[in-house]
Amino acid sequence: MVTAERLLRFTRTERAAHWLVVVAFAAILLSGTQMPHTWDADQPAVDIHVGCAALLVAGLVLLLWRADGAALTRTGIQLATTEPGDADWLRGVPERLRTGSPPPPAGRFNAGQKLNARLSALGLAVLYATGLALLLAGRGLPQGPLHTLTTVAVCGLLSGHVFMAVLNPATRHALRGMTFGDVDRDWAKHHHPRWVAAVDREATVRRSDLEVDDGP
Repeated sequence: MVTAERLLRFTRTERAAHWLVVVAFAAILLSGTQMPHTWDADQPAVDIHVGCAALLVAGLVLLLWRADGAALTRTGIQLATTEPGDADWLRGVPERLRTGSPPPPAGRFNAGQKLNARLSALGLAVLYATGLALLLAGRGLPQGPLHTLTTVAVCGLLSGHVFMAVLNPATRHALRGMTFGDVDRDWAKHHHPRWVAAVDREATVRRSDLEVDDGP
């Protein structure tokens, strides 16, 4: 619910895409732990592993095509775009961890979120490429070390993401944005002030346009 005290952070389509990735990747990871040391296409775990990977891609394509694809595209562009101050944000992480000083003003996503998203996307791309190579090579091929090492790296990135979203007191309020869509305005102004300012500017422009349309 969006009110004066709450701001819309993620649309239904964005939230659906996020939880699709969560559920599908969990199934892919769990089925991967049950696979034999050699890639055997006759193993049920391989069917689940490959099926969930295909379902993830198909689901994301369907959301882009039939749901609010513009919102997903906008979020992807924002996560991929480097803004002024991102480098300073990253360089200041050690100092902030040591002293607890506040971070520089951030937009909708801070530099840490962008870096995590980019590395996670790169890791998933490598997993899909190496997994497809294993699948096309046929049964009896040992599981590639690159596939395994990338899985470990992606799990490390996702563990950090889960910690910040669920356990860290300063940032776990953001989880509401990915479950119900909205976040507390005061929290957003503290962590993403440039984003809040942009949202307020857009709201002001819309109100002005409505006033002009309703004028005499």
